[in-house]
Amino acid sequence: MRAADLKGDNAHPFKSPQRACALPVRGGVSRVSKMADLLGSILSSMEKPPSVGSQESRRKAREQAARLKKMQEDEKRKKSDFRKRVEKEVSEIIQDSKLQKKKYPPMGKIERSIIHDVAEVAGLTSFSFGEEEESRYVMIFKKEFAPSDEELEAYRRGEAWDPQIAEEKRKVKQAQFELEREARTGPKEVCPSSNYRDKYSHLIGVSAAKEAAHTLEANKAYGCVPVANKRDTRSIEEAMNAIRAKKKQKRSEDECAGSSSSP
Repeated sequence: MRAADLKGDNAHPFKSPQRACALPVRGGVSRVSKMADLLGSILSSMEKPPSVGSQESRRKAREQAARLKKMQEDEKRKKSDFRKRVEKEVSEIIQDSKLQKKKYPPMGKIERSIIHDVAEVAGLTSFSFGEEEESRYVMIFKKEFAPSDEELEAYRRGEAWDPQIAEEKRKVKQAQFELEREARTGPKEVCPSSNYRDKYSHLIGVSAAKEAAHTLEANKAYGCVPVANKRDTRSIEEAMNAIRAKKKQKRSEDECAGSSSSP
């Protein structure tokens, strides 16, 4: 049993005196290497002392940030001043009953958006016109004088709007349309808006005028002659003979008058 115990003691690592002394040394070396690595990482993460070049670049960066901030403040102030001016002009347009619209000069996109916003808040209508970005401008209208589709098309084409010329063009266009329609479908049938008989039915009755037109009696006291008595019942030959006889009689009368007047 003693041999077994010795064998067991030698087989177990923690019971061997040599291994028990070697393990602490190996663990200490590993801990020292880890501490060195940690210290190196800390030192590498630390910033180096600022040099002259880095200080100059930081100064320039601060100056650039200050200039940018000043530019932003100036831009904000300009937008505020422009909006106040537009609000004053829109208020004058609303108070003046003679003004119907106002045209602004060409301007940038930001200024146009401010005008649209002010007009919408004031209850006016606004439109932008112009092909190129540099030539685009804004027009504002009162709601009661809102532009028609023809007026908007004229502004989009860059033309001046004249109501009289537009009315003449509209009439010419309507006449051309009517001619084309008549050429396709024929002339338009005229239909009266009211019936004469129905209009005066309370005075002459519904069937009185129709019956009076069909029944006509001769009134000898007033010399009224029926239509049947006015018809010519002669044939064509008889009518031609009567005409020739009248012409012959007229010629003879003219000859007699000429002979009697001669000496």
